[in-house]
Amino acid sequence: QVQLVESGGGLVQPGGSLRLSCAVSGGSFSVHAMRWYRQAPGKQRELVAAISSGGSTNYADSVKGRSTISRDNAKNTVYLQMNSLKPEDTAVYYCNQPSRQLWGQGTQVTVSS
Repeated sequence: QVQLVESGGGLVQPGGSLRLSCAVSGGSFSVHAMRWYRQAPGKQRELVAAISSGGSTNYADSVKGRSTISRDNAKNTVYLQMNSLKPEDTAVYYCNQPSRQLWGQGTQVTVSS
């Protein structure tokens, strides 16, 4: 059974940085695209960043230039490095493997002074 487990969330001050991790277990990883989504209270879940199996990346305009998605196929892990965090980045961040329609449990990111 394939599982996605996120980690790395927390409370950070505006302007700070966080690196989220999503470890995939129980199945192949390197051949699958991966995505990060987020959902703020009262809002719809939105796509934040995506990375293909070949390493091509795409970002939402709201995080472009401040975030970097990457993957380590040897560790079956995808990362989201977020810099210059803003209060509006506060949300639960979810890892997604679209080919299997799998989601992680989410990790809370709170940006506040």
